[in-house]
Amino acid sequence: MNNTILKANSITKSFQNTKKNKLQVLKNIELSIEEKKISVIIGSSGAGKSTLLHIISGLDRPDSGEVFFDTTNIFSYSEDKLAKFRNNNIGFVFQFHHLLPEFTALENIIIPQLIKGVSLHNAQIRSKELLNDLGLTVRADHKPAELSGGEQQRVAIARALANDPAVIFADEPTGNLDSENSRIIHNLLFELRDKYQKTFVIVTHNPEMVGLADQIFEIKDGVIVKEDKE
Repeated sequence: MNNTILKANSITKSFQNTKKNKLQVLKNIELSIEEKKISVIIGSSGAGKSTLLHIISGLDRPDSGEVFFDTTNIFSYSEDKLAKFRNNNIGFVFQFHHLLPEFTALENIIIPQLIKGVSLHNAQIRSKELLNDLGLTVRADHKPAELSGGEQQRVAIARALANDPAVIFADEPTGNLDSENSRIIHNLLFELRDKYQKTFVIVTHNPEMVGLADQIFEIKDGVIVKEDKE
């Protein structure tokens, strides 16, 4: 039996364009994310994929609608409580890694744990384990500028896993990588899902990732037009 970890109900979102006209990006979106699965959101550029990802992860609020994490509507939280919820339950990986350039790979993974209140000793143990899982042990003391694009993104994935989140959201995680590094990242995501029993929600254009996913949501003109499952 599959368990739903996250559910979006009637999500709408609009923006103003440069001519001050209202543009409705999301129109009564409904979707359910299954626990310990890799779900992908696909669609053409401008379809609303990233906007949807930002809303269901709590980075942005909808105009209307609800997002339930387990049984709690996360948009019932204040901004402070929502930020704490994200720090405790959500991991993020973006197309551009956003690593802190002045810190080493190891330190970039340690920092979010220290912010959460983990001791330095335990954060170091956890970070070294994650670097090992991602094949980066020998790069632990290198700063981002000394790493390849694929290595930087692997550090970003390790950082997203650092606080043991329930769900990891990724926005085009291989969009800035060549085909070989994309393949490495794809394989790692599935290995990490299985080892750590994590739920991944990924916006992607990559056909290989789409082909491997457990759930596929296609968004077009602000609505989910197709949902495929295993």
